[in-house]
Amino acid sequence: MAQFGVTSALVSIVLSMFMAGLGLGSWGSGYLIRSYAYQLRFPPILLYAGAELLIAASAVLVPHQLAWGRTQLVRLSLSSSAAWYVGSGACIALTLIPWCACMGATIPLAMLAIRSNYSQQDQRAFSFLYLANILGAVTGAIVPLLLIELYGFRGALKAGALLNASVALAAVAVCLWDRAPERLLRPVKTSTSPATLVQPAESRRLLILLLATGCTTMGVEVVWIRQFTPYVGTEVYAFAAILGLYLLSNFVGSRVYRIWSRRHQPGGDMLSAQVGLFVLFPLVSASPQFHFSVLTRLALGIVPFSITMGFLTPMLVDRWSRGDPEKAGKAYAVNVVGCIVGPLLSGFLFLPLMAERWVLLLFALPWLIFGRSPAWFRGYRVPRKFVWQRMLSYPVAFLAMLLVFRSKGYEDQFPHREVLRDNTATIVATGEGRQKRLLVNGVGITTLTPITKMMAHLPLALLDHAPQNALAVCFGMGTTYRSLLSWNIPTTVVELVPSVPRMFWYYHPDGPQLLSSPLSHVVIDDGRRYLERTTQQFDVITIDPPRPMEAAGSSLLYSKEFFLTVRKRLRPGGILQMWFPGGDAAVDAAVARAMMESFPHVRTFHCFWGWGFHFIASNDPIPSRTAAQLAERLPAKAVEDLIEWGPQSTAEGEFASILDSELSLDQVIAEAPHTPALHDDRPTNEYYALRRQRIP
Repeated sequence: MAQFGVTSALVSIVLSMFMAGLGLGSWGSGYLIRSYAYQLRFPPILLYAGAELLIAASAVLVPHQLAWGRTQLVRLSLSSSAAWYVGSGACIALTLIPWCACMGATIPLAMLAIRSNYSQQDQRAFSFLYLANILGAVTGAIVPLLLIELYGFRGALKAGALLNASVALAAVAVCLWDRAPERLLRPVKTSTSPATLVQPAESRRLLILLLATGCTTMGVEVVWIRQFTPYVGTEVYAFAAILGLYLLSNFVGSRVYRIWSRRHQPGGDMLSAQVGLFVLFPLVSASPQFHFSVLTRLALGIVPFSITMGFLTPMLVDRWSRGDPEKAGKAYAVNVVGCIVGPLLSGFLFLPLMAERWVLLLFALPWLIFGRSPAWFRGYRVPRKFVWQRMLSYPVAFLAMLLVFRSKGYEDQFPHREVLRDNTATIVATGEGRQKRLLVNGVGITTLTPITKMMAHLPLALLDHAPQNALAVCFGMGTTYRSLLSWNIPTTVVELVPSVPRMFWYYHPDGPQLLSSPLSHVVIDDGRRYLERTTQQFDVITIDPPRPMEAAGSSLLYSKEFFLTVRKRLRPGGILQMWFPGGDAAVDAAVARAMMESFPHVRTFHCFWGWGFHFIASNDPIPSRTAAQLAERLPAKAVEDLIEWGPQSTAEGEFASILDSELSLDQVIAEAPHTPALHDDRPTNEYYALRRQRIP
């Protein structure tokens, strides 16, 4: 994100490349096992050790690869977003796919090592490793958050490298401990009974189901983020909670399958209709109709579906592979392809067009339809013992439809609202008069406040020359942008969410007129990435980072690296204005120190009613003017805009209330004097769990 941006397209590219690497590694290792396994002259577990050692190396090398890739893109001076996306995608692919392929290869290689130690093929080897892998993933979703807070991203990566290297050494130790010649790979006996053979027709259907499980799982996870964000927030801990609960439930389902499979042959003649029903459970748990606790909402919406998928996925792979690592690699690769397709369908095709309930219905329908025939994928008539399941599928389908048509979305609780959807978020504009609000995925972003007006007028009035242009990072309700335009200067605004500027009219009646002005220029992009790509310079740059203060990714607009980028885009005498909502003592000090280390001249003011700070920074000395002098510099239209909402009745009074609240950066830093400056590697505001629990 720090190197290439935080747009949804970039996030999708990263996720796709990560999953593509896993799939390629799983399929490729399976192919190599089939072609060359019996030519090995050393224990196969050493191949697994080699893969883990390469993954350890990736933790050290990937940050340097990403930084190098970004440097090359900057040198190319790619001015268009399309060219930047293509270049970024290429850099990310070249960086992630080879290392992620090593990750995808670990399960087939581990299955090969298991096979070398048994005279008969273990038909449940995949589910055994899948279970262990998920348990590790649960830990991996939580522990790194604490390591990042203590040691930063690079420190956490070093810890990961140490752990992967330890796994590799452990595999070597196992090899040395049990190095008998008979442990070299040799042909194994496989069962050829009709009951265990997978027929061609069933084989195709099993792969289709594996594709569907991956597509459904990752597709609905995108929907979960939008549905549960109003309740859990946008912090990294909220996303980790959703991921951790999914993985833990997946582990439970896989464990249940392991127990169940001791007495049953792996099959797939169950659970299809139930999957369709469980996909729709978030319609109840995320509905504002019910006043559940946050934990209850997550548990009801995520756990039943995740347990079912934890049962179904390893069962299908076991059924298809019968312990053969080559076939397991192919089956897992097919599942990963579904994991790539699902988020793309959900985020870029379905969610921009329809409400969350209809997206979930689209993912549930195939399971509800084919769930009516429990033996669909087997290709034969339904046995008598499964007739009950076909009958059960009808009330399941009825209940599913009831959930779809009786549930309500989060936005339905607001009587006065306008709703827009795009591939990034669901936007809700609600309220009347001065009580209007802007909600992005259910989270309140801003209100109509004079603070956002002062963000424009204070830096423009402090300039030592007449302003020629201005840039606003983050559109919000458009108040700051509107105030900048009141100076009658060319004004650019950069907004991450495409639908947000389209709501301008709801908050300001003159919004459409201002957007059509020749002085107005709206850019849909990541603000930091725009500043890195553009060569234009500005007299004033205003920044209004997204709320809440702890929002995931928000540190990229508070870091020292970002401030140094802004410095390059300021015209001589130009001013950066950043409204900082304020956090705990450590966050305040980290941001203030980052500002101090980035600019030679900084002034700090408390906002109206003591809510946050205005940071005014420049490469050149900032003029010291009285409130009257500042007011005199405002054009008539700007004066009218400044006093529109008070709290003072004159421009001089507005400026006086701000100037009287000035304080030094040293005063802010003194709250936590030993806190280092906020860097991309140490996002102090986003990672705070140990600090707030007073754990050293």
